[in-house]
This record gives sequence, structure tokens and C-alpha cells, in this order.
Amino acid sequence: MRYIELLETYLNKKAQLNLLPLQPGDVPDTYADVVALKEETGYEPTTPVEVGVKRFVEWYCDFYMIHT
Repeated sequence: MRYIELLETYLNKKAQLNLLPLQPGDVPDTYADVVALKEETGYEPTTPVEVGVKRFVEWYCDFYMIHT
């Protein structure tokens, strides 16, 4: 829901939600441990989700010439 809230904020629009029950194959919670991946690749993200979503919205709107 946080991603949706951010998209609503950056697009200045309210999302129309159609929330459904969990579907077959949906994973309600994950507890991924990415320590080994970080050690193997040396990559660790540093961009906060708020910044990344904002940048994506700006790029998307610019690329598709959408004015919000």
C-alpha cells in the first residue's frame, strides 16, 4: 500500500482500488535474507523507495508526455 500512496502523491491522483482476496500462488509475507546476495555481488541499494518512485513517475510522465 505504501507504493500506491506514493504513486497517488506524485501523480496527484487517487487510485481506484479493487482489493481481492489472496490468489493461488500469492505470498502473504516474505522474510528474505539478502545478506548472501549483497556479499556475492557487492551491491546494496541506497535509494529510498520514496525517491525511487518519484524518479520513476517523473521519467514515465516525461517519456509518455503525460502532464499531471
